[in-house]
Amino acid sequence: MNIHEYQAKELLRRYGVLVPEGRMITSASDAESAAKTLGSAVTVVKSQIHAGGRGAGRFIGGDPDQGGVRVCSDHYSVVKAARAMLGQTLVTKQTGSAGKQVNRLYIEAGCDITRELYLSVLIDRATSTITFVASTEGGMDIETVAEETPGKILKVQVDPVVGVSGYHCRRIAFALGLSGGQIKSCTKFITGIYRAFTELDASLIEINPLVITGDGAVMALDAKMNFDDNALYRHSDISEMQDETEEAPLELEAVRYGLNYITLDGSIGCMVNGAGLAMATMDIIKLEGSSPANFLDVGGGATVDRVSAAFKIILSDKHVQGILVNIFGGIMRCDIIADGIVTAAKDIDIQVPLVVRLEGTNVEKGKEILQNSGLAIIAADDLGDAAKKIVAAVAES
Repeated sequence: MNIHEYQAKELLRRYGVLVPEGRMITSASDAESAAKTLGSAVTVVKSQIHAGGRGAGRFIGGDPDQGGVRVCSDHYSVVKAARAMLGQTLVTKQTGSAGKQVNRLYIEAGCDITRELYLSVLIDRATSTITFVASTEGGMDIETVAEETPGKILKVQVDPVVGVSGYHCRRIAFALGLSGGQIKSCTKFITGIYRAFTELDASLIEINPLVITGDGAVMALDAKMNFDDNALYRHSDISEMQDETEEAPLELEAVRYGLNYITLDGSIGCMVNGAGLAMATMDIIKLEGSSPANFLDVGGGATVDRVSAAFKIILSDKHVQGILVNIFGGIMRCDIIADGIVTAAKDIDIQVPLVVRLEGTNVEKGKEILQNSGLAIIAADDLGDAAKKIVAAVAES
């Protein structure tokens, strides 16, 4: 789960991480009072959407010279910026051409910046460690830095059993070129970040830029936090931070049924049980010259209702021109899948080709259910056969 910048900073502040003072607003009428409360000579108005590159982004139909992050020198400019940004659609390199509507703004006090750096912490599954990634190239895409100047990236791995120590903090501070009191400030910052990461079950905390202020303090000028969905039951306060307006409607619907669903940009809808099999199914669709419209894993213990819901969610995507159902029945029984397909098909007028490949537990019973359903279902013998048939059927239709 993702949260907004202002929410991430609220959480980090609880762990002693230094962040600028700010106020979240949802209406332009609150902008002036928020700016006055901060009492800063310079105020920054930040769009709150789940996407990076906001400062370089552009509003659809807006001033091409004004992005989603604006620096204001007086209260009048803050109000003007808020009116120009709220309710408008911001397009960044991460939103795609459709962009995202800005429903919230973060009014933040400006600070005296002397240097911009980069810091993040994440789980490195290859080494089973919690890894800090640091760079002197703050404010830039870390992917670009990694590709063009990999020597400017430092990785510090922390054994989660032992935890972060002064050694880790000093190594990062020295790599970032810090000295004197900055090292002490950096140590407090890193320790707070680590505690927040582990205690809140985060999967990523990214600070870009991490800044050094004029008085030598280390501060998070921006903050991004992602959380492990499987651990949210332990953090009801974080679960309540979810902004459903930032989520794809079909993906939200899938969560309600316990489905793992991600919208993609292809034309062939996929319904598969098991993440690995789903990935293989998408790959073989690409191999046959087409593209998957989604990733959808119905899981190993799906009910008829869940399968029916999955089928309806796939068909709700207007880009879907055909559907491939690929089930290998282990825990999941093929007859349950077949019942779900038939149930959904009777509720929805299917106008696209449907190819079904079943194998495993109760496969003959499942095939019998589909055969006797009266539906125009194309049966497939194996995964390769299924991919060829759905691509050909879509082309013909």
